[in-house]
Amino acid sequence: MNLNDNTAILLIHCPDKPGILAAVTEFINQHKGNILYLDQYVNREDKVFFMRVEWELTNFQIPKEKVEEYFQTLIAARYDMNFRLYFADTKPRMAIFVSKMSHCLYDLLSRYAMGEWHVEIPIIISNHPDMESVAKRFGIEYHYLPITKENKAQQEAKQLEILKNYKINFCVLARYMQILSAEFINHYPDRIINIHHSFLPAFAGAKPYHAAHERGVKIIGATSHYVTSDLDAGPIIEQGVTHISHKDTVDELIRKGRDLEKIVLSHAVEKHIERKILAYQNRTIVFQ
Repeated sequence: MNLNDNTAILLIHCPDKPGILAAVTEFINQHKGNILYLDQYVNREDKVFFMRVEWELTNFQIPKEKVEEYFQTLIAARYDMNFRLYFADTKPRMAIFVSKMSHCLYDLLSRYAMGEWHVEIPIIISNHPDMESVAKRFGIEYHYLPITKENKAQQEAKQLEILKNYKINFCVLARYMQILSAEFINHYPDRIINIHHSFLPAFAGAKPYHAAHERGVKIIGATSHYVTSDLDAGPIIEQGVTHISHKDTVDELIRKGRDLEKIVLSHAVEKHIERKILAYQNRTIVFQ
């Protein structure tokens, strides 16, 4: 990915009113910033304004360490804005959680190894030892923390300590077959990305593809979303579907489902890395 590292990104949402777009762009232009990307959306039902803007800092007159303060004082306070400021030269640090299934893990790591993403992946955490050889192959540290009902709270505390030590910004559940506690999730709001099949709630349980095959479904899908304390009900980031027929066996359904899962998850992760997602009231605005 070719990125101009000397850029700033603002993600904004606030009550909709006249003049917001002009005020933000004028703030950037007046201080000699060159706007590279601008996308905005208005939710007319709730009267909420959403925006993503990225600009070059080469000739920008406000020092990086002062941009947030200046924007808050000059613009955000006036329009009652919620905003997040990012700098492209700061790579987000990502942790991968995995259990025994490798398809999503391999897809994430191959894209990472090929340099597709502006991200660091220093650690992989698992409740099984199976994927350690994969981590070694990619030169990433592997932390095996087996989890039972009795030790779950203790192991989650260890996981959080590891994430803190490695300065992790967000986590990706690459078919991590554990339910995270609300306490764990609260440490990373809108910063834990999960993937699962899109049969829910119709075919819940351990063998959804078998159940779907018996029912004769004609479409299967995958959904990637941010994790909340409501199981599999967080803000949806990305979805994908593929058509199937009566000729497809259960094994073929599983293979097609796994292909979808890894693609949908990687697309969601990419959007998060590029700071193109704004979560609002259990929905996401995904900027193009």
